[in-house]
Amino acid sequence: MFKKILIANRGEIALRIIRTCKEMGIKTVAVYSTADRDSLHVRFADEAVCIGPPKGRDSYLNMQNIMAAAELTGADAIHPGYGFLAENADFAELCAKYSIKFIGPTAAQIRKMGDKITAKETMIKAGVPCIPGSDGLVDSVADAKTIAAKIGYPIILKATAGGGGKGMRIVRDDDGLERAYDAARTEAGASFGNSAVYIEKFIEEPHHIEIQVAGDQYGAGCHLSERDCSVQRRHQKLVEEAPSAFVDADLRKRMGDAAVKAVTAISYEGVGTIEFLVDKYKNFYFMEMNTRIQVEHPVTEEVMDFDLIKEQLLIAAGTPISGELYFPDKMHAIECRVNAEDPLNNFAPSPGKITALHTPKGYGVRVDTHIYAGYTVPPYYDSLLAKVICRAKTREECIVKMERALSEFIIEGVKTTIPFSLALMKNEEFRSGIYDTGLLERFDYVAAIKEMHLDEHHHLGH
Repeated sequence: MFKKILIANRGEIALRIIRTCKEMGIKTVAVYSTADRDSLHVRFADEAVCIGPPKGRDSYLNMQNIMAAAELTGADAIHPGYGFLAENADFAELCAKYSIKFIGPTAAQIRKMGDKITAKETMIKAGVPCIPGSDGLVDSVADAKTIAAKIGYPIILKATAGGGGKGMRIVRDDDGLERAYDAARTEAGASFGNSAVYIEKFIEEPHHIEIQVAGDQYGAGCHLSERDCSVQRRHQKLVEEAPSAFVDADLRKRMGDAAVKAVTAISYEGVGTIEFLVDKYKNFYFMEMNTRIQVEHPVTEEVMDFDLIKEQLLIAAGTPISGELYFPDKMHAIECRVNAEDPLNNFAPSPGKITALHTPKGYGVRVDTHIYAGYTVPPYYDSLLAKVICRAKTREECIVKMERALSEFIIEGVKTTIPFSLALMKNEEFRSGIYDTGLLERFDYVAAIKEMHLDEHHHLGH
């Protein structure tokens, strides 16, 4: 097992990794930017190294500085967390060059699954259903029209190097295609330095269902069932749950089998997630693979009673997995993300100093967070402050528990998304369990927040 792990990340995920390392008797090194000097991950790690000024590209994305910190402290492995360098093949390669273990897949696996075209080709070969679309990049509007005629409207244009909803456009007819094609390419070029786009059939009323997977260094793979991530705004997930109320036993088995096929086809090493779009007829299609731990991993942990970070470390150290499949049969879990954003002002970021904090407690309530009273939320990074994860025997009980937990979560000084999550727990479509990714387009959460007087309550912060 590793003696010392450097965590190339910040915030709640850095703390989450430190905690498991401590329990496993592994020393930890935190890295931090000057903006994160007072962060808890810096305080709780065994050692801490400053790696640069506030902006991500100068600190958490600065590979050379991170490697220098690993060398300096004698770390024998690096855990990238999520975001930043977690899915950067060059970084995984650099770790190998320095003989430091990258806790995650190989650089070749990251490349294979990170480029969406290559990933799709790999999945078709492995027999995993994929969304019909272009056989590669689309070089002109004329080509785009030909493909659209073949697969039928609506279609979606996507940036090959994309993520976070950038470089995407939905097109419903020939008339809108040219404009959308130019706009998607321009946005992709500006966001990723790569303007290449491809086309897919646009799935209407889709459910965003992902399967948690793991694979070891010896070719074995397994899944730990699904998470429903359909509550999204601009392709960003806000609430996740497991199991999905929409997924029945037959669909769960079919998707699980496909996910294991995907893992074994590339001899995947580590913990990851296969993301599927599922239409209203329960046809499912491969969307992408995330070759890292995900923000929403605690939902699976709570339902399956499984420490996924520990599993990551064991796999990276060469421990074989059992290859057993896990199905949710006893518990239900929901995770609400708490961001420093104002839901009444189009989720505008709300950095600043937290003046008061009370986190929810009690049976079946877990809060993963890095904030404390007096902590200043910096404007430079993702706005995630905390994750509230509730667990109960049924979905109904879980929703009631989440309402209770959120209602006692007090964060003052910055505006947060807690009122939004509270309003969502009351929403009839969400409560039914049969909701798709268009839920928030139909749900007037601003009116719901005001109606529940959550805007006057301490939950919005001051």
